Amino acid sequence: MTTNNRWLLDHAANVNSQNGEDGIIAKILEVIGQPVGWCVEFGAWDGSYLSNTYDLISSRGFSAVLIEGSERRFRDLRNKFAGNPKVLPISAFVGFSTADNLDTVLAKTSIPEDFDVLSIDIDGNDYHVWKATTRYRPRLVVIEYNPTIPTAVDFVQPADMNVNQSSSLLALTGLAREKGYELVAATLANALFVRSEYFSAFGIEDNSPAALRADESMVTHIFNGMDGTVFIRGSGRLGWHGIPYRQKRMQLVARPFRRFPDTFGPIMRKLAKAYRSVRKRV
Repeated sequence: MTTNNRWLLDHAANVNSQNGEDGIIAKILEVIGQPVGWCVEFGAWDGSYLSNTYDLISSRGFSAVLIEGSERRFRDLRNKFAGNPKVLPISAFVGFSTADNLDTVLAKTSIPEDFDVLSIDIDGNDYHVWKATTRYRPRLVVIEYNPTIPTAVDFVQPADMNVNQSSSLLALTGLAREKGYELVAATLANALFVRSEYFSAFGIEDNSPAALRADESMVTHIFNGMDGTVFIRGSGRLGWHGIPYRQKRMQLVARPFRRFPDTFGPIMRKLAKAYRSVRKRV
């Protein structure tokens, strides 16, 4: 009998989440058991738009710390929860220095260090802000990865608040294990990690990114034929700009040389060698 390593995806459902995270989070908390009833989310937008915590707050009575850096979005966030004393909106950009990391922000609140759910979605430095969080150890971390990066690629963007490249699922999984967490599910753009002591309760035999990632619809694969022709397969477009890759424009070898090198005669070999020398300097 084959174990369904991705069984948590069967519980995917959206209330306000984007890719089924609400249902998966609810099931994970059920498996872990005995929630303390606290969650944290940043950037929280208005507290409900594509939120991974709104369902916990509105349907399950969770207390929450919701952090948003945009002044306009923070006003909407504060207004939305003005009548809910269990929600603490905070206007801040969470970073990775001792002055602005999550530990520093949460230290000013009454949230317990082992709260239930942390949702990180800041379109870039997610890896670095989680790495800088050491005091607080949520039971479940939901963190965005770059869904255009192939599963086997280990990529981490620079630790720079002015850069928005994000990091790969593989890189986040490595960081998670360093921090004592294990991957239990991966949606289109979010990885869900639980603290290591809870992992065995999920009955997942293989929790590698390759085993748990089911959706690579935003990945574009670029490869070459033995004749030097560049091919594009998969999504074929830039994920957030919608601009397609043009296979014709991505050819690196001029058409006369786009042949298997072993078929070149003496003259073509000399010309090809000179051509490669020029191309390498470009």
